[in-house]
Amino acid sequence: MDIHVTRQDGPFGASINGLDLRRPLTDDQVAALRAHWLEHKVLVFPDQEMSIEDIERFALTIGPFGVDPFFESIPGHPHVAQVRREADEKTPLFAEGWHSDWSFLADPPSATLLYGNIIPPVGGDTLFADQCAAWDALSGDMKEMLAGKQGVHSARRAYARDGAYGEKDKGRSMAIRYSDSALATQLHPIARAHPETGRIALFVSKGYTVGIDGMNDAEAEPILSALFEHQGRPEFVYRHRWLPNMLVLWDNRCLNHAASGGYDGHRRLLHRITMANKALA
Repeated sequence: MDIHVTRQDGPFGASINGLDLRRPLTDDQVAALRAHWLEHKVLVFPDQEMSIEDIERFALTIGPFGVDPFFESIPGHPHVAQVRREADEKTPLFAEGWHSDWSFLADPPSATLLYGNIIPPVGGDTLFADQCAAWDALSGDMKEMLAGKQGVHSARRAYARDGAYGEKDKGRSMAIRYSDSALATQLHPIARAHPETGRIALFVSKGYTVGIDGMNDAEAEPILSALFEHQGRPEFVYRHRWLPNMLVLWDNRCLNHAASGGYDGHRRLLHRITMANKALA
């Protein structure tokens, strides 16, 4: 089958047609997909009626499975989690703030795959922001000031006992598990080179970056606030509209993303796999 690539309506992202992801891919197809992924950052595969096993098999063409430290996996599939919300659910929307998945880990994931099983007729878009473009658009003075600086990343705001999904988060259908391990911190360069393309990306997010190494809070807060405001500017953002049976693959090494609501009264169910930060041999 020939791969047909169509650019999405935005500054990046592409739709991939011509493949049946229920079938194993050839080495040439995998190589072509990886090249398109690195170029477009988000790949969208519409009209793919996939089982959990199909999603797992496709994921392993991208790389080895990663970890989801605060999600409970589905029975029989230790690397697959559900992103779900019931029609009558009143909890705050999950993952509404900008973030790069699990950036608080020592080796954050390269990719995330998300498959849409039940998609509401309205709302629920996912926003993606290009952090290579965000870095490129910073002033020379800001780039010089940030050179060599490391961001302090932590899951505490979300997954600690007193976090957004901690002890007070009641009635949520999604299987999130808070933990004291969320209090740990991890350093990453604010100007982080993509391991495959070499491009520099701004690697901070309001969700997980809690400080700048070597600075006190009073010094770091105005810098981080300015970066948070800058990195989500409209010219960096692709808004993805979901449809049922759609698989989306994105690159956590150069993108932030955020969920959006607007589908109250409707059920939403997606299945997710996180990929470890390791290129195929």
